[in-house]
Amino acid sequence: MPIDMDRMHWLNEPPSWELNGGRLFVRSGHKTDFWQETYYGFHRDDGHFLGMTRRGDFTAEISFIGHYRELYDQAGLMVRHGARQWMKCGIEYTDGARHFSVVVTNGNSDWSAFRLDHEFGAISARVTRNGDALFVQYRTDRMEEWRMARLAWFDPTLEELSVGPAFCSPQREGFEAEFLDFRLTDPLSRDIH
Repeated sequence: MPIDMDRMHWLNEPPSWELNGGRLFVRSGHKTDFWQETYYGFHRDDGHFLGMTRRGDFTAEISFIGHYRELYDQAGLMVRHGARQWMKCGIEYTDGARHFSVVVTNGNSDWSAFRLDHEFGAISARVTRNGDALFVQYRTDRMEEWRMARLAWFDPTLEELSVGPAFCSPQREGFEAEFLDFRLTDPLSRDIH
């Protein structure tokens, strides 16, 4: 489904973006990031995020391509309530390779990541919210099935969230990504297996 910006809003609008044929082309600002405290000791909430408001349970899916070059270049999907309660997932460039990364922030941030060793162009991320859980999945354009990345706790009392594409470049400016599509629907299923 093409990206429809009529119902979406920017948090930290990037210096360069264009919507063309339902695809969103973006370029990051200087040293942008989302992180809260853990291990590194800093608080950052200046990454770029294009959100759509959603209440209750849902499934969100996004497909994207990034031109990863520098440490921590990243693009993907964000679920957000505010600076201290959010989740982001997608590709993050670390140790010279693309990793599927999930950061969950409930006051403080945590980070899980695993390396994707096979070649791919586009990748898709899917997040399903069911009550107190976010079920995170991924699939590259070389894979048939969705694979589980994480099942994370997320505060069920937060009724209204923003959901959509996010990207940042903590070490530089000018990271480029292309978001191919985005959909936000009722939850697909509670099934994990």
